[in-house]
Amino acid sequence: MSEDAIFISDYNPDWPGLFQAEKSFLSGLLPQFITGSIEHVGSTSVPGLAAKPVIDIMLGVKSLAESQGAIEILSANGYCYYPYKSDVMHWFCKPTPEIRTHHLHLVPFNSPLWLERLAFRDHLRNHPQDAAAYCELKRKLAREHRQDRELYTQKKWPFIQALLTKIKEGSHAK
Repeated sequence: MSEDAIFISDYNPDWPGLFQAEKSFLSGLLPQFITGSIEHVGSTSVPGLAAKPVIDIMLGVKSLAESQGAIEILSANGYCYYPYKSDVMHWFCKPTPEIRTHHLHLVPFNSPLWLERLAFRDHLRNHPQDAAAYCELKRKLAREHRQDRELYTQKKWPFIQALLTKIKEGSHAK
């Protein structure tokens, strides 16, 4: 994967439309692999949240084994496959590893990763104070680790993990 500089931009109201366009493209390209839904995830899916200007898409599949065939189809249609976290997803970027406009994650529908990503997104959408804290952390980490995507991602994990724990505890309190 590329180690190009991390740039956090202010929220762009075009992001939902860019997701919808790609969702339509993927729906037509991979109907035999889609199980469940195609979701806009990541920071670009949270209105008002600053983000790396890359649309994160999570596409539900029955299983990783049964969606292997999607790798060749996507690779022939503008996506670059990379075996990142290959035990829980098939990961792609578009158009190139150096210039990314989209990340695509083929994730087993209703798997723990699927459920966590949706819970995190929905929590940020509904809790502006947590979204603001996350935004502040991302901007700080982008300044400190501008050239290291892996470290930037690793340093976000404690915040994400704490928020997921808070979400799980809150759901048990009901």
